Amino acid sequence: MDIPSKYEPGKTENKWYSYWMKNGFFKSIPDEREPYTIVIPPPNVTGVLHMGHMLNNTIQDVLIRRARMQGKNACWVPGTDHASIATEAKVVAKLKAEGIDKHDLTREAFLEHAWEWTHKHGGIILEQLKRLGASCDWDRTLFTMDDKRYESVIKVFVDLYNKGLIYRGVRMVNWDPQARTAVSDEEVIYTEEKSKLYYVRYKIVGEDGYVTVATTRPETILGDTAVCANPGDERYIHLKGKKVIVPMVNREVPFIFDSYVDPDFGTGCLKITPAHDINDYEIGIRHKLPSIDVFNEDGTMSSRAGLFIGVDRFKAKDLAEKELQKTGNLVKVENYDNKIGRSERTNSVIEPRLSLQWFVKMKKLSQPALEAVLNGEVRIHPSKFKNLYRHWMENVHDWCISRQLWWGQRIPAWYYNDNEFVVAVNVTEALELARQKTGNKNLSKDDLREDDDVLDTWFSSWLWPITSFDGINNPDNKDIKYYYPTNDLITAPEILFFWVARMIIAGYEYMGQKPFNNVYLTGLVRDQQRRKMSKSLGNSPDPIELIEKYGADGVRVGMLLCSPAGNDLLYEDSLPEQGRNFANKIWNAFRLVKSWNIDDTVAQPESSKLAVKWMEEIMKKSIIEIDSAFRKFRISEALMITYKLFWDEFSAWYLEIIKPEYQKPIDTITFGATVAIFEKLLKVIHPFMPFITEEIWQFLSERNDGDSIMVAGMPEAKKFNAELIAGFELMKETVGAVRTVRKNRDIANREKIQLLIMADKNSYDSELLPVVNKLCNLSDVIFISEKQDNVASFMVGITEYFIPVAGNFDVESEIAKIQAEMNYHMGFLANVRKKLDNDRFVMNAPKNVLELEIKKKNDAESKIKTLEEALKSLSGPMGSKK
Repeated sequence: MDIPSKYEPGKTENKWYSYWMKNGFFKSIPDEREPYTIVIPPPNVTGVLHMGHMLNNTIQDVLIRRARMQGKNACWVPGTDHASIATEAKVVAKLKAEGIDKHDLTREAFLEHAWEWTHKHGGIILEQLKRLGASCDWDRTLFTMDDKRYESVIKVFVDLYNKGLIYRGVRMVNWDPQARTAVSDEEVIYTEEKSKLYYVRYKIVGEDGYVTVATTRPETILGDTAVCANPGDERYIHLKGKKVIVPMVNREVPFIFDSYVDPDFGTGCLKITPAHDINDYEIGIRHKLPSIDVFNEDGTMSSRAGLFIGVDRFKAKDLAEKELQKTGNLVKVENYDNKIGRSERTNSVIEPRLSLQWFVKMKKLSQPALEAVLNGEVRIHPSKFKNLYRHWMENVHDWCISRQLWWGQRIPAWYYNDNEFVVAVNVTEALELARQKTGNKNLSKDDLREDDDVLDTWFSSWLWPITSFDGINNPDNKDIKYYYPTNDLITAPEILFFWVARMIIAGYEYMGQKPFNNVYLTGLVRDQQRRKMSKSLGNSPDPIELIEKYGADGVRVGMLLCSPAGNDLLYEDSLPEQGRNFANKIWNAFRLVKSWNIDDTVAQPESSKLAVKWMEEIMKKSIIEIDSAFRKFRISEALMITYKLFWDEFSAWYLEIIKPEYQKPIDTITFGATVAIFEKLLKVIHPFMPFITEEIWQFLSERNDGDSIMVAGMPEAKKFNAELIAGFELMKETVGAVRTVRKNRDIANREKIQLLIMADKNSYDSELLPVVNKLCNLSDVIFISEKQDNVASFMVGITEYFIPVAGNFDVESEIAKIQAEMNYHMGFLANVRKKLDNDRFVMNAPKNVLELEIKKKNDAESKIKTLEEALKSLSGPMGSKK
């Protein structure tokens, strides 16, 4: 067998991924097995892989591969999101670069460009996921704008409208002037930014006096329709029933009173601009104020502003400041830290704007989804996010679902007679409804006009676990009955509300049950300065370049090593490098085992027999711990247990014990057991590192075409021998101490030494001495009852050991070492005694905890006594000998 000297991920990864695909190992169809289902959080169709995708999809693949190996029918559904705002923005930019304005095109012509862009760039990210090793059922690949998903979204809109849960109305919305569309509350990111606070005078009508108003937006003064104070603010009581003059436009407006106004902010006076502030809008409704919209859709000043018409809003702010100075109405300007809302998609400053939009009534609809998380039917990991979820759901607002775009599912509302409309799944049904409503049987399709807006992208995504199995169109189909509800959803905390919560809402509304059992929230991938990774900052490495440099397995391990649930991952290149080093460690261990010659005439050494026995037990213990970590969604912890099991227990200890002497063969029994242990370890590692484990597994034993580790059984948790494991830990401590003596005394490893044990041979547990003998190159093990001269000593547990040392014996060094060890144990004993002297601890501690503390006290006292005796012997006549 030709085994390469180095592991070469570049050659290996493509070979085995193609093999898995050819053999259909990722494919899932309903059968009698227990299903395990994950639906991928669909990335943007025109997006490319970034570090967040790497982390999220690595975790999903770990879970799906593990479930597959546990004998479950694992189904990981891939797909992409049409991403209305992001995709349309890219298509508009592409057209602009070609000298084409979107608004010069018909809707149909623009959509042709959008589909062309999607077909050209769509799916790149899914191909990149294959490089990572993602074992999705690619035959099930979906797109939120494909026919079935499109049809499902339209049906749900019509259904909710008919239930009275969707309505159309004028409301204050978050307007993105760059994308020229409304966005939901959850798509607005608020940041503290440097701003200015302008103090502006408003003349009181019929008097010489003025009132001063503080505002951050002087350009919106043009839309003021009142000035307001708190009714309890005595400074302004005299202005009741008065009017003031709006600067720049000289419009008379009433001075009103409303309890919303904070008397301590600014001057205690508030300018009221109902068209451009949500709070002003609500005050305007209460006081029946007119509304003047001074902005166009693109953020330029409108004709209703009266001044600065066609000028961008930020330029208009500067012009307004100059105009106010010119007219003597600007009192002063102060620096001010202001919370600014920006569009998540375009980073444009959001403009509150009155607009006719479509909304979903959320209060009643969301109740089952709130209860599902509170009662644990849907579990959120880590649980700290449960309170955030509850807060949002208890304070949920109606969801604005219309977007002023062309790319997306078009709102199925048809208008006739100006603003009369019907809602239907298609124009044929719409025509029938319109004829019924009007009584006009002569109405034709030409008399109907479909709504120009499309639906919010999240209005398709919230149905994802259902539409992934066509559950809206065919609610009783085989797939939806088998795979739904899905098992686990892996996503990021920032979309807990506007995706996760809404999927739970849709699940109960349309399936009568939850969409998934668990929600695992990953942290964000950040750089070492804790900045979010982004192209603009230049701090985000290219994931494909990382895979090419460190191998997919190395990158997967690197992403998981420091990513506890819900906490951010501080990325640096040392992480995938550590993953690559682990892959090399596994490869080198494999080459070592395969390099040994086997001789069936050689008897199995006792040390090897004990090592095999111990390794099997430590694996059982580790598998229990790994299973527990997975149940708690501590994926990083599960990896670390696996990592240490291979690196420390198998490579550093087991292989060292069983390794035959130089150029000598290994016995058949030990070699067979080692191959079996190695194979079991590979299975445990496989979900984390699929490529190298497949490569070695195929080499390790003779395999048939079509065999694969990814469909081999995962080792199951079994009871383990805790006593043997504890004994082995003491053995490791003994070996470590002997090696330290060799190092400190400059005794070569090839030189045999004696080990003297201060213990009764009949009561001392000698079972593991053959292992100590092998690892420490001992000539003799002698049990003694008295201390010896010219020895180096050490303690393991409460047993004292001695090693005779030739040449000069440094008494002072030995005394210092024993004194330091004794100081440690005395400090430890003081802490234990402090606990045991605490009556509350003794009364309330569980029996096993109390017994453990008493044992610690007794062991420490015994060690101190032994060390005192050793110190005494070195200080006496024996210690004076050279």
